[in-house]
Amino acid sequence: MFGKKGMVFLRSLCQANAKPAAGDAKAASIVDAGLSGSGRGTLSGYLKLLGQVRQQVAEVTRMIRKVVAASEEGERWRSLPGVSWVLAYTILSEVGPSSRFANHRRLASYALLAPRDDDSGDEDGPTPTGRHVGHQGRLTLKWAFIEAARGAVRKSVHFRDIFNRRTDGGKRDRNRGYIAVGHELSRVGLSCCHYRRDYSETRPPRPGSVEDRLARQTDKMQENQMQLKKEGEQESDRKHEIDVERISCPGTGGPEDPMVGVEKRKRRRT
Repeated sequence: MFGKKGMVFLRSLCQANAKPAAGDAKAASIVDAGLSGSGRGTLSGYLKLLGQVRQQVAEVTRMIRKVVAASEEGERWRSLPGVSWVLAYTILSEVGPSSRFANHRRLASYALLAPRDDDSGDEDGPTPTGRHVGHQGRLTLKWAFIEAARGAVRKSVHFRDIFNRRTDGGKRDRNRGYIAVGHELSRVGLSCCHYRRDYSETRPPRPGSVEDRLARQTDKMQENQMQLKKEGEQESDRKHEIDVERISCPGTGGPEDPMVGVEKRKRRRT
């Protein structure tokens, strides 16, 4: 109704002699019913209000994208599966600098994603009802991670496995499954911010392992190759500057170093 064709139809209803498109029986029935003058005025006012709201939403969206793109940690959060521009902006605003949290457990507790257990442990007490999350924390941050978890379950194999393992393939406790995925998102996202790298489905090698040493050696070799290539280009530029002699035109008012270099073999003898 509020797409391009729907908006054209609604604007046509605001006119006195509205004509529906050919073959549109539903629109024809609405037009046949007719709108009074006050009805057309009310509809026109609502359409203008809708246009203003859409314009404000577009401006806010551009502002959100600009803020997230200008922040390194904002881009780290946005690299997570299921995290859009709006969710990345919300998480960045609520979390702030990642250095505030020493580890992911503190962030999970701050975001109300850490499970708590209030059972006393007495044998004569009632049957434990299970663990639950707290109530004192950032509710907006909790909402953002759970909303991101719904998208992460659809897009990422890693987070889908966590959800299926917690919910027995989605057959039970789906809400708790999304909370578990949101907890994992907060852990992975904070790690990405601390180590300054984007999220990847392929896990990085464990520090100190053979894969880690091979990866470090490969990175070192690539850095050395880039450095040698850069030094070779600089040496080539220096040789070119030596081969090309720049001449001046004394007494003519021209610049001491002309714009165009002249090679030695093409220089005119005066």
